Amino acid sequence: MSEHTPSTASRERSLAKGLAAGLVAGLVGVAAKTLAERMFQHRSTKEAEAAGDWLARHSGLPNSGERIPWEFGAATGAAYGALAEFYPAATAKEGAAFGMAVETLTHEAPLPALGISLPVGSESTRERVSEMTSHVIFGVTVEFVRRIVRKVL
Repeated sequence: MSEHTPSTASRERSLAKGLAAGLVAGLVGVAAKTLAERMFQHRSTKEAEAAGDWLARHSGLPNSGERIPWEFGAATGAAYGALAEFYPAATAKEGAAFGMAVETLTHEAPLPALGISLPVGSESTRERVSEMTSHVIFGVTVEFVRRIVRKVL
């Protein structure tokens, strides 16, 4: 079901409600992504630890590697919820496009450049597929939960 249906097109837009729905959805999405990564025996836990180490070295803050996926998921979910509120086309493909965009925007340049993940092209096909799949699961879950929470709000 798309955001473009008549029943949702007439609903009043609200930045606060979009942010809140997206934030909740982002946290649920991280939980779903984490479960998927465990099934794939994925390496994202090591990436989170490396990200926490990098942040600690460059900010003087304590290592928060275990929190980083949750914080990032909440922030990207909130941004997605706000965007979906005013630009419903952002929810294309039931959130799968959002998940793929998050994967591409993080794993294609910033994380390898910071030494947090492997450089593009150096990971196996299995790793690449599992990474993209876990992000699609994240995106679809975020959209599903966002839509429900937004209706409640």
